[in-house]
Amino acid sequence: MIPDERRKEILELLDEKGYVSVKDLSQRLYVSLPTIRRDLTLLEREGYVLRTHGGASLSISDSFVEPFALRKKTNLEAKKYIGKIAASLIHNNDTLFKIISIEGNYAYLKGVNVRLYADSSLDDLNKANSGENRDDDSSFDKEVGDLLDLDRSSYFYLPGKILHIDGDEEYLARCLKFYEKMRVQAYGLTLREEVISTDIVKYLKKLKPDIVVITGHDFFYKNRKDIRNIDNYKNSKYFAEAIKQAREYEKSHDKLFIIAGACQSDYEDLIKAGANFASSPKRVNIHALDPAVIATSIALSSRDKPMDIIKIISRTKYKEEGIGGIITNGTMYTGYPR
Repeated sequence: MIPDERRKEILELLDEKGYVSVKDLSQRLYVSLPTIRRDLTLLEREGYVLRTHGGASLSISDSFVEPFALRKKTNLEAKKYIGKIAASLIHNNDTLFKIISIEGNYAYLKGVNVRLYADSSLDDLNKANSGENRDDDSSFDKEVGDLLDLDRSSYFYLPGKILHIDGDEEYLARCLKFYEKMRVQAYGLTLREEVISTDIVKYLKKLKPDIVVITGHDFFYKNRKDIRNIDNYKNSKYFAEAIKQAREYEKSHDKLFIIAGACQSDYEDLIKAGANFASSPKRVNIHALDPAVIATSIALSSRDKPMDIIKIISRTKYKEEGIGGIITNGTMYTGYPR
């Protein structure tokens, strides 16, 4: 069974039953569990299903509308492209993706530098130029360099401590490398977005951070219109619930700084839930390091005066379109003598 036919059958089963498990779909369609999970991810990205733990349900009450019926197929040696870097034409060639898997003429993609999953026809991808198949984390060096411009001849400094919870292990590793480079203490955890709220207070009590980052992946469903409805986002509701749990643990925005969200997240509801900083005011994508840049800026800002919020946000890749927040003091103590 070709992928488009399989996904059509998945949607027909969902239309009939309302909910199906990954295991049941795997047995019915005679394909592996990972294949079913990729199918459900692609269908969710198109806005036709809602992923749940272990399965999926229809995201719309209307009768099934066939989204994949006439996609053309090619007989490329597709496997050789997996893991390669490509530039997407539909993203104006300015977004680099790693090809995660290929089925038929469609590739499942993960952003190299933006916190984004996507799918695309192979016809809409260009091979990245030589030298583009790497992250651009070093591009932040100039933006954050002033944070390390401290008078260490007479004074010593105690930056705020960071707990970084990320739904993506690869992006977390890059953020932890960034924290180390910036000389701030940070703990990292990889948790699926939907379970962060269950575990966050346990780790807050154990690690007692000054700053907590809650991030991973998110997006606004393509076929929805109301951007103010948190249910129209992949993971914003999970981020909001995690924020509420953290804010119940520590109510003061000055004692626990919360940075939350990912690409296209419901900015207003995350701020309302209790975040100090959140994405994404203009529902744009954000860079993999953007939450870490904000956290580091707070960690290296003095407790004695309000932070320059405009300057902090300007250090991120997409500036005020990608992240916004509220003005508070920083978290760093200054000591004397050294």
